Amino acid sequence: MTGRVVHFEIPFEDGERARGFYREVFGWKADAMPGMDYTMVSSGPTGDTGMPSEPGFINGGMLAKGLGPAEGPVIVLDVGSIDDTLAVIEKQGGSTLVGRTAVGEMGFSAYFRDTEGNVMGLWETAGQG
Repeated sequence: MTGRVVHFEIPFEDGERARGFYREVFGWKADAMPGMDYTMVSSGPTGDTGMPSEPGFINGGMLAKGLGPAEGPVIVLDVGSIDDTLAVIEKQGGSTLVGRTAVGEMGFSAYFRDTEGNVMGLWETAGQG
């Protein structure tokens, strides 16, 4: 099903401080990814694949401010085809900020600005689009 919220991203100025804050306040697991300038965040229990093992929550990430296209948090939506979705976004008055970009072998991401000025993300799982 497309359009489902599947990920979030939170920008930070100080990675250690941000990871510590979310660990202590919400009990999130926050692991810095070596060599990637990115922190993987689990907001609840995860299975062996790193995906949520219970319904009702999503996982996300944190990255240094300036590395992503947004100044604030980003909600990421699952789509069947990033290219097709960006075409509809632009037809409806939105704009592409970052086009389809490979994320390892997992899939592809993109970022767009909606008609209200919000930056949002798109996710396409590898092999589906």
